[in-house]
Amino acid sequence: MSKTYKATGINLRTQVFGESDKIVTILTKEYGLIRAIAPGARKHNSSLGGRSAMFVVNDLLIAKGRSLDKITQAQTVKSYSGLAKDLGRLAASQYLAEVVLCQGLSEQPQEELYELINEHLRRLEVLSSQKTPSVMALLAHGLFQLLALAGFTPEVHMCCLTQRPLIPDFTDPNWQVGFSINAGGIVCLTAWERLRKEDTGTRGHPDTGKGNEEDTGNMNKRFSASPRHPLSASSQTASPSPSTRNLDYETIFHRQEMPALSKRLNARELTILQHLSQSEIMQDTTQDCSWLSVEQVLRQYAQYHFGRPIRSAALIDSYFAANHDASL
Repeated sequence: MSKTYKATGINLRTQVFGESDKIVTILTKEYGLIRAIAPGARKHNSSLGGRSAMFVVNDLLIAKGRSLDKITQAQTVKSYSGLAKDLGRLAASQYLAEVVLCQGLSEQPQEELYELINEHLRRLEVLSSQKTPSVMALLAHGLFQLLALAGFTPEVHMCCLTQRPLIPDFTDPNWQVGFSINAGGIVCLTAWERLRKEDTGTRGHPDTGKGNEEDTGNMNKRFSASPRHPLSASSQTASPSPSTRNLDYETIFHRQEMPALSKRLNARELTILQHLSQSEIMQDTTQDCSWLSVEQVLRQYAQYHFGRPIRSAALIDSYFAANHDASL
């Protein structure tokens, strides 16, 4: 970059700085995430006051600085002022903005991420007062799309254990699938139960700690140190004796990790998950608890992959807990 540069970006985070300034974190198409000072933005007559607010898109002229860049000019292109008219829409927007900040990069073009967050903020802003589609539906759809762009798409069509398609069965009211974060998506509960029984049998009965002799021997081999390993006691003290020289190889028994279930999903919840991969939201966004369950699953999945909590999610929880009569 030169000493000054131009960029188009959307404000995703602001914080006070000094007596009258702000530090604004901006997602730009050209340079990714930028942190810049908006000088005098907190003064009542500042031209940067409104332009440095959350969810405002500006054409910017920025001067390079040693530690922080400085906004010298800003021309507003778009302002999502409608988001502030409803607490639910505002909370969902802050949630998506935080996810974008988790995956955004600096000094690299981020046009696709820039366009995606703007598209989902537009959808939230024009949401009707009847909430169809619902705030939670739009939030879940936006979160899934952001995960996909980051390369963390959960598997929602094939069982992660058997690699077989899982099709929702609406004829059985008790039909369910599991969602496993460490497995990477949905799992067939029959396959999961079979794996769990095999895992329990290998380790022995939980009450007695005993398994069959073959399994016990395998487990001992699996976790014992090889006599030829450079860190083993035999290799540190002396050369192997003639009786152990033929033990050049050791059989290693690999056991698939037992995936933990984060949640059990019914047919409708799985249907929602499978439709989230499409660019347009599904037509049926009926106000029920299914969207809440889907958002919670995706939230846990996102926090696992980003390695940090989504703090704005607390606003969503508070808002819908207070408005449980119209919970979506």
